[in-house]
Amino acid sequence: MNKKLSLMIVSLMLLGLLAACSPSAVPAQPENVRSMNVSGTGRVTLVPDIARFNIGVRTEADLVSDALDDNTRQANAIAKELKDLGIAEEDIQTSNFNVYPAERYDPMTGTVQGRYFVVENTVNVTVRDLSSLGSALSAVVEAGANTIYGISFDVEDREAAVEEARKLAIEDAKAKAQAIAADAGVKLGDLISINVYSGNAPITYYDAKGGAYAEANVPIAAGTLSIVMDCSLTYEIK
Repeated sequence: MNKKLSLMIVSLMLLGLLAACSPSAVPAQPENVRSMNVSGTGRVTLVPDIARFNIGVRTEADLVSDALDDNTRQANAIAKELKDLGIAEEDIQTSNFNVYPAERYDPMTGTVQGRYFVVENTVNVTVRDLSSLGSALSAVVEAGANTIYGISFDVEDREAAVEEARKLAIEDAKAKAQAIAADAGVKLGDLISINVYSGNAPITYYDAKGGAYAEANVPIAAGTLSIVMDCSLTYEIK
């Protein structure tokens, strides 16, 4: 019995050695997949229903307390004017507040003559009734705003427009892929990948200093706004 057991063990060892010496099986290499990438764009044009702009109050004084007091008084007057026009308090938000010293120079010699303090207060305003936008701009200037930054127009509810623009972008890319495949004499296979992204850029109407709005009822034309979506499709081709 021991002799038979020994022979079995030796046989198994020999089989193991032979297996180790045999060449490894080479895994099958996947076939190269031919593919084609196309892009598409979808655009939906809307009439804006809200506007946003930034207003700034900049005050200077020899004493920091005086500069702060002047700035606070003008900022409160601006907020009151906006609220009187029906703009909600949550649509009037301070975005930046700076206090810093500055030096006064002699224009002839360039020497320092003294120091004063500057206070800058910037507020973001959202106007939901575009018919009141011109009045709002005039009111804030008269109340003390001395800078008005870029006015931009937008739509409050973008979801439906974004969905439609995305659908149009995909349809545009699919149509291009079918046309290219037909021209090239190939057939479209499976859709390998899809990437959809926004193609929008901020729409800015203009920038200006406060004095440009001093005249009452400034005319502002919102025009139209485009919601743009882009997509990229990759197809297998046969």
